[in-house]
Amino acid sequence: MGSIKDKTAIIGVGCTKFGELWEKDAEDLIVEAAFEAMDDAGVTPDDIEATWVGNLYDFTGLSGSVAAEPLKLFGKPTTRVENFCASGMDAFRNACFAVASGVYDVVLACGVEKLMDVGGSGLPVDMGHPVMRGASAPAMFALTATRCFHEYGWTREDLAQVAVKNHKNGAHHPKAHFRRAISLDTALNAPMIAWPLGRFDSCAMSDGAAAVVITRPEIAKKSKHKHDYALTKANALTMHAFLPMYRASFDWLGFPATQASAKLAYAEAGIKNPVAEIDLAEVHDCFTITELLNIQDLGFCERGQAAKFVREGHADVGGKIAVNASGGLKCFGHPIGATGCRMLCEITKQLQGRADGAQVKNARLGLAHNLGGPGSVCAVTILGLPQ
Repeated sequence: MGSIKDKTAIIGVGCTKFGELWEKDAEDLIVEAAFEAMDDAGVTPDDIEATWVGNLYDFTGLSGSVAAEPLKLFGKPTTRVENFCASGMDAFRNACFAVASGVYDVVLACGVEKLMDVGGSGLPVDMGHPVMRGASAPAMFALTATRCFHEYGWTREDLAQVAVKNHKNGAHHPKAHFRRAISLDTALNAPMIAWPLGRFDSCAMSDGAAAVVITRPEIAKKSKHKHDYALTKANALTMHAFLPMYRASFDWLGFPATQASAKLAYAEAGIKNPVAEIDLAEVHDCFTITELLNIQDLGFCERGQAAKFVREGHADVGGKIAVNASGGLKCFGHPIGATGCRMLCEITKQLQGRADGAQVKNARLGLAHNLGGPGSVCAVTILGLPQ
């Protein structure tokens, strides 16, 4: 199997503020994020040769018109990518392959979602499994938490520590949905959603868009960011079962898709010791329990030790590896199709030393992890600075 390592580079990033953006529609958000990315890269729409847009709930059946129409990219290939919560990073993955092939020189990968317009009652309920109907995301992920409580002795306080950390980080980011720190007591005493997951253990529905401009390294060396473009060191995506939780082999203590994608990404990037070699990670924390399990699945600590890892500050900005310096999905927000690209924007700006929020010092290598569905799919991208 071939490799995409060092064959593509991000030269521009853009991201809207995430939140309840009632005054804007999806097209407004794409325009804002895409033009910010193009301005950052020093390119114009005329320079963009192809576009991929990640989107889950909006514009179903309308393909790439969700981006082509507002950006006036007529006469150029534009593709809509739908892959659960990993749609944005899958859009990036496809864009990278197109550039690495040599077919295109400069392309745009973006993601957008207007969840406030859809509403909770408007989200799909037919999940393709006869027992699945009626189950909610909080309920499914709550079951992983109770299993970890039983196997590892974790507690609700361990979950709350994740929320406190991410709220602390998100408070510093001007584009985050929630910009306030919370106490441990506040997290523990919040209304219950699905025991043991309370309000502060769950990410909220958000609107938003994010975009990145991609090219090859030889072109990046002549770009506006010729000294600090972000090289793609690895780009892995794997599918597991549509509903892993209904497979007899599922142990409720981790996500096989994350484990598989991490293994592929580390092999491609040549990483032997993730926690020692990677400086920061944007990890898919749709729920606090999900962050803890992903910390383990990504190899940042041994199984059963993630709660201790967070509690001892190893996942803090300034710790062994900064996990969700942006505030993560919990605080930055989770407009589904936009999340993967938003993570890539964050990692890129952190590597360049110009983070909008809490800056990780001297970051050279960053990881973005995008889980999709109830653990069905996972994308892991590793970015690094040029030597």
